[in-house]
Amino acid sequence: MALPKVILSTLLLAALALASLMIGAAQFSLSELLQGDAQAWSITVISRIPRLFAVVLAGGGLSVAGLIMQQITQNRFASPSTVGTIDCAMLGYIVGLALFSDASQWSLLGVIFAFAVGGTLIFVKFLQRLKFKNAVLVPLIGMMYGNVVSALTTFMAYRFDLIQSMSSWTTANFASVLQGSYEVLYLAVPVCVLAYLYASQFSAASIGESFAKNIGLNFEKIVFIGVALVAVSTASVVMIVGVIPFLGLIIPNIVSLFMGDNMRRILPWTAYWGVVLVLVCDIIGRLVIFPYEMPISLIISIIGGGVFIYLVLRDKANV
Repeated sequence: MALPKVILSTLLLAALALASLMIGAAQFSLSELLQGDAQAWSITVISRIPRLFAVVLAGGGLSVAGLIMQQITQNRFASPSTVGTIDCAMLGYIVGLALFSDASQWSLLGVIFAFAVGGTLIFVKFLQRLKFKNAVLVPLIGMMYGNVVSALTTFMAYRFDLIQSMSSWTTANFASVLQGSYEVLYLAVPVCVLAYLYASQFSAASIGESFAKNIGLNFEKIVFIGVALVAVSTASVVMIVGVIPFLGLIIPNIVSLFMGDNMRRILPWTAYWGVVLVLVCDIIGRLVIFPYEMPISLIISIIGGGVFIYLVLRDKANV
């Protein structure tokens, strides 16, 4: 049973990848590629392949980041978009542009990463002190926290005349991804590998601090590693693509509904379905108002909002 599932999954991903390569304002056929047409290959190498890789890395990285966040916060409604990580990363992006306008891409990433880690740790520490951890209350508080950070970001953007830069990054879009401008997203690969290696520790942390310490784990260290991995993935996506909401929330929950809660087992499938969802939404965004594009964040927000409401209602029905 496992082999057919893997084969079908591979075929689905290959079909979506091919569609992503062929769909766009600049049109060419597969036969032109096979015949070595110079213009077709130039568009493919400079734009379409980097875009496909960016979609794969962003989708897989953010989905795994959501899974890690749900483990270390012991709440399945937690994700980079519901605990303030994305908002803190945006604040770091604006601060980096304001104070280090001539900084390199990697220096800017460092500033974004620092803000994402610091902001997320503040929320996690607050969450650990919260005695009443209702499953729905936690993301609501997280979104309120994110709104405060977002307001501060907007203030900074107005103060340093960066409101246009901020607005363009609050709605994710892969249209601007070109060869040489997206490679930071490859950080998603070591994030996923490390998440898999630390899966058992994250699972132990999800049971509770006392349990983790009883079996000899350094709970604070595991939480910091988890937050750091989430921040790396989130920071790279925010800097290159923009804000993709709900992805880290809905994918881990949907996968766990069908495959259980064993993190090591579901992590590869979480990354896979994250890639598939972002690919599908990106293709839809290119087709809805062709030859123009609709930002992928709008499409994912519609899907993610609906799934989030379903999960909340389902959780309430099971209480």
